Amino acid sequence: MATLQSCSSSVCLRESSSLLLPRRNVNESYKSRTVKWRSPRGAVVPNFHLPMRSFEIKNRTSTEEIKSLRLITAIKTPYLPDGRFDLEAYDALVNTQIEHGAEGVIVGGTTGEGQLMSWDEHIMLIGHTINCYGGSIKVIGNTGSNSTREAVHATEQGFAVGMHAALHINPYYGKTSLEGLVKHFDRVLSMGPTIIYNVPSRTGQDIPHQVINTLAQNANLAGVKECVGNDRIKQHIEKGIVVWSGNDDECHDSRWNHGATGVVSVTSNLVPGLMRDLMFGGKNPSLNAKLMPLIQWLFQEPNPIGLNTALAQLGVVRPVFRLPYVPLPLAKRVEFVNLVKQIGREHFVGEKDVQVLDDDDFTYLDRY
Repeated sequence: MATLQSCSSSVCLRESSSLLLPRRNVNESYKSRTVKWRSPRGAVVPNFHLPMRSFEIKNRTSTEEIKSLRLITAIKTPYLPDGRFDLEAYDALVNTQIEHGAEGVIVGGTTGEGQLMSWDEHIMLIGHTINCYGGSIKVIGNTGSNSTREAVHATEQGFAVGMHAALHINPYYGKTSLEGLVKHFDRVLSMGPTIIYNVPSRTGQDIPHQVINTLAQNANLAGVKECVGNDRIKQHIEKGIVVWSGNDDECHDSRWNHGATGVVSVTSNLVPGLMRDLMFGGKNPSLNAKLMPLIQWLFQEPNPIGLNTALAQLGVVRPVFRLPYVPLPLAKRVEFVNLVKQIGREHFVGEKDVQVLDDDDFTYLDRY
């Protein structure tokens, strides 16, 4: 039987006893010889480097580095008309955050509509973000779930693709006991730097201080994104626990009056430079007051409805909504245009003029 053997420039057949093949001319410039087989190298480009390599990212971010972050943006996920991720628009949003001084992004959080993603989409977006921008900004993947099994699996995958830290919510809807909360978080804390997210208005259950204090014994607890208010933030701070405000309307006072490290912000999707000033520039009640009408406009309906509407009006994302989210009504869209003019278009993301979009401009998706 004939067997395959690799030659210097082509594949040739070695003769066997069962098959007679023509002999080469002995005068040919090349001679038949036995060489070690080498794999094809057409897909290998020497000395070519992607923006980040997985081995450069894995385990390179300490919990202490996460604790130091002041401005973390809960980044928006934009869509194409067929419902797929609009990665071109997404990349532009992340680049803008980097350029204006944001230190971290939450990928696939509530603002990023992780609740409307499959886990495949979720992990892909985390991997894309870390691969393209992991050297410039900390990537915190929302891998939380009300199922401990899902939370463990998603967190394993998130760290496998290189995320710097995980964001974890407490089990919602199917609520558990305080002991159950501790055991749930213990299972995911073992994997790497972790921020716990307490937002009772969404989960229906508060994570009380005593639970956080118990979990703080784990070195992987970076801190808490706290939405209950400044009294709770102060309670955590007194025990040496790092806290980020989860409320844009309170974050200035949380940072400068109650000891919060910073904010996990929705508003910074729109005005990242001003939100950085609010977190880094010292007490600035006038800037805080200037931003308050915008913040109130953003949260008049459940997040991310206002943000999605605003970014579409600024022309930085397509006006595509995955249901059940829908845009704010026309009168509110007119209000946003006026807010942009009052604050100054130069402070907002994108370069296009802000528009009042018509109802027919929006696309709604129930299958994607």
